[in-house]
Amino acid sequence: MSEIISLSKISKKYLLGQLEVLALNEVSVQINQNEYVALMGPSGSGKSTMMNILGCLDSPTAGQYMLNGQDVSSMTDSELAETRNREIGFIFQTFNLLPRLSALDNVVLPLIYGGAKRQERDEKAKDALDLVGLQDRMGHKPNELSGGQRQRVAIARAIVTNPAIILADEPTGNLDTKTSIEIMAILEKIHQRGNTIVLVTHEPDISEHAHRIIRLRDGRVESDEKNPNIVTVNDPDHRYKSS
Repeated sequence: MSEIISLSKISKKYLLGQLEVLALNEVSVQINQNEYVALMGPSGSGKSTMMNILGCLDSPTAGQYMLNGQDVSSMTDSELAETRNREIGFIFQTFNLLPRLSALDNVVLPLIYGGAKRQERDEKAKDALDLVGLQDRMGHKPNELSGGQRQRVAIARAIVTNPAIILADEPTGNLDTKTSIEIMAILEKIHQRGNTIVLVTHEPDISEHAHRIIRLRDGRVESDEKNPNIVTVNDPDHRYKSS
């Protein structure tokens, strides 16, 4: 299985006034293609900083980040933006949908940025919405959809370009338990299709869906272990299943 993410001695410093904060301290992590990884840690652990670096939203102060064979650690902002659009699909807690656009038009957006032609864009966007079970809601705007349906649109938008990794930041944070289970079932399906998923969460029950759990504390990797008790949504009682 080929390596898709390689962080080698990644550090990130911030200046808060006169105070220098070391948010990440020589973090080294490797993630292979089609892995399903949960990234966990308390507030201030460096979890958000690591997510921003993984998502090419920020650059490290030191160290090397290889994404799908490319060294992105020293890219310019415009190069990072291009890599982000091509290689990464984002799923956010707050959905981040444009309110005046339909579900279909929201999903089409990354393809417009990527320069795809209209017919190709529409076909891919419809396929993505079909995959998340929203084929009958394509013309609806976000305010006409439930929270769970909005997150499904956000997932469809994340996968429409077939990115190297799906980065899901607290994807169930604004949802009730029943809807959260439905969203985790969709992520499970996407993983089974071959996508690499990095799930950022502070909820232990959500992290248990991942096959590997990385815990950060004080800017360092505290533990990095396979999950022996993977929760699968196909289990009607949602009990732990050994894998």
